[in-house]
Amino acid sequence: MLEVAGFSAGYQGNDVLHAVAFRVDAGEAVMIIGSNGAGKTTLFRAMCGLLSPSAGQVRFEGNDITRLPAERIARLGLRFVSAERHLFPRMTVQENLLLGAYPHRPDPQTLSTVLELFPRLAERRRQHAGTMSGGEQQMLAVGRALMSKPRLLVLDEPSTGLAPLLAQATYKALRVLRKQGLTVLVAEQQVPLAMAFSDRGYVLENGFIRLQGTTAELAAHPGIRSAYLGVT
Repeated sequence: MLEVAGFSAGYQGNDVLHAVAFRVDAGEAVMIIGSNGAGKTTLFRAMCGLLSPSAGQVRFEGNDITRLPAERIARLGLRFVSAERHLFPRMTVQENLLLGAYPHRPDPQTLSTVLELFPRLAERRRQHAGTMSGGEQQMLAVGRALMSKPRLLVLDEPSTGLAPLLAQATYKALRVLRKQGLTVLVAEQQVPLAMAFSDRGYVLENGFIRLQGTTAELAAHPGIRSAYLGVT
């Protein structure tokens, strides 16, 4: 579904990513892990049209999307949920969700599915987004992306700032979506959560892909166990 090859990107002429290559197959959950500053957010921003790459190619369902504007990439079915969430704080939960379907008309069945998936949003559908907790806002950001019926959901650090129970609730909802056939690419610092969710993964360090494999293979790697799982 997604193929990234020879991908480099950065800021003000200085590359943060260097010849990154990875793939995501339809129906998979793939994780990209790495320490803070490894380049995960830069990778997703460049891949989704929010930052111009300096080299390489991104193909989505066979189409070259490397330098398409972000709105065209989103309309193709690749939806990006940033760590900052970028909600409309003075709008209600329901208004934020309905805007997620743009430029199409909101589908009532999809709205019902999202509210069923995140019951807390159903309870707070008339509440302003800016008054919600961090965990609730994360649920809303994911729910808003789902309103567009994405082919691929790209999540940047979905557990950032969340209490453990809310982070687990977010991943529980994502597992339900996976069973329904949604393809997911997630960047995460909470590696145990990502490993429990994903089929395969890539380790990004200093802008380079250093390791890749199934989650079982990565979990067994001594460097991963000591650096990310706290096991010696």
